[in-house]
Amino acid sequence: MTAAERSVDVLVIGGGQAGLAAGYYLRRAKADFVILDAQEAPGGAWRHFWPSLRLFSPAQYSSLPGRMMPPPPGGGYPSAADTIAYLTDYEQRYQLPIVRPTAVHAVRRGQGRLMVETHRGTWASRTVISATGTWSRPYIPHYPGMGDYRGRQLHTVGYRGPESLAGLRVIVVGGGNSAAQILAELSTVADTTWVSLRPPRLLPDEVDGRALFDLATRRHNAARTGQDAPSIADLGDIVAVPPVRDARERGALKAEPMFARLTPEGVAWSDGTTLAADAIIWCTGFRPALGHLAPLRLRGPDGLIPTDGTRATGESRLHLLGYGDWTGPASATLIGAGRTAKQAVPEIVASLGISSKQ
Repeated sequence: MTAAERSVDVLVIGGGQAGLAAGYYLRRAKADFVILDAQEAPGGAWRHFWPSLRLFSPAQYSSLPGRMMPPPPGGGYPSAADTIAYLTDYEQRYQLPIVRPTAVHAVRRGQGRLMVETHRGTWASRTVISATGTWSRPYIPHYPGMGDYRGRQLHTVGYRGPESLAGLRVIVVGGGNSAAQILAELSTVADTTWVSLRPPRLLPDEVDGRALFDLATRRHNAARTGQDAPSIADLGDIVAVPPVRDARERGALKAEPMFARLTPEGVAWSDGTTLAADAIIWCTGFRPALGHLAPLRLRGPDGLIPTDGTRATGESRLHLLGYGDWTGPASATLIGAGRTAKQAVPEIVASLGISSKQ
């Protein structure tokens, strides 16, 4: 590329669902933009999930703007593979300008533009949308004895299916949907124990991602107006997708309190109770992947970047999309990313003097 080709009005960092949603609205606005994606192929983080993972909503409620996700064969909730196929078709359908694989190392302030440094050179952009998600920053809490444990430890990102764990004693740590779905699958082939900080609760069978998104939106709006916000925890923690329901019927979803430490052979609780385990799976969540923004020095005391909507309050040329409720209601979901992008892009194109066509 020439130097001129490396200068754009809007540069999107990340080619997953949030980056594609932004690209859709930027394309409609006829903006000059490019999407840089570190992945080798389409699909974002969905390329790395375990095969049996299921979305929490039907296909028609798990879609990006402009194109409905096709229902999976046989109906039900789409799988990770269904989602990858959908995202691949989506970026091709709208001919989004994606440059991959391109790993972004740093974003710095330049003369009138933000300078985006990659392993393939530097881009200059009037506005940057960071949409790198969380998958590349798995979080494992520290417990005493972790270095002494002789078994296998892996995070959700390292789980690829039950085959390598069949017949073993496995502890699944975490009270969320990933833990429940992994436990449901593993409990059919392994001796599983579920532990969590607080007792996990399944949502009513009729509640799925549709209700959760609506509730997240109400919470976001209430927070912006200083009103009391409804709590998702009042309903429960875990969506009862079919494999989780099956595990519930088998009695496999009983969770134990969190252990106090690890031992060479397994784990131990504060009352002296011990449990031997061949493997521990930490389904303990993620942190936003914001390392490329460190040169801008924008993070607050909580580690997040303060925002007004999606715009960073300390750098008006930077928007953050798809990291969760702090950048838009349920913006880490397919439908939430689309709705947040729909609100953010008009603000961006207006600031650039572009007449939006949305």
